[in-house]
Amino acid sequence: MSRIGKKPVELPSGVTASVSGQTVEVKGPKGTRSFKATDDVSITVDGNVVTVEPRGKSKRARQQWGMSRTMVANLATGVSDGFKKELELSGVGYRAQMQGNVLKLSLGYSHDVNFEVPEGVTVTAPKPTEITVEGIDEQLVGQVAANIRAWRKPEPYKGKGIKYKGEYIFRKEGKKK
Repeated sequence: MSRIGKKPVELPSGVTASVSGQTVEVKGPKGTRSFKATDDVSITVDGNVVTVEPRGKSKRARQQWGMSRTMVANLATGVSDGFKKELELSGVGYRAQMQGNVLKLSLGYSHDVNFEVPEGVTVTAPKPTEITVEGIDEQLVGQVAANIRAWRKPEPYKGKGIKYKGEYIFRKEGKKK
């Protein structure tokens, strides 16, 4: 039995869900998102509660059960509250600033890095050493944050680079004479 799949998804106020076939569409104050489930699960909407049940007892049905329930829960959270990832820049001269739809990063390279922000995500730089990525699609928000971080991952000796807010960087001791 899936511990996650057993729990029904309660929709927050202002959020509605509808099911047509295997497609779940969730509408909320921040927008509309949809998810197409596999044929291994059945999804039902009863008022403001969405339940996901497996069809059969196969291993694949049990795998899809918990995953489908989590996807529906993420849709509900995305259209009501949205998702947010915060990044911190640490290092001498490391800066970030927004110019229209382009994030300009100074990361110690001989040139500035221009990161084109994709549609569906808003990126802001409230301070020169902070970047905030927000949106209603959790996967897209996480991927954009990971793509920004990939330009200069934090290194273990001085901790310089782009890291997630609150991320612990394992520090190493340098060379000894």
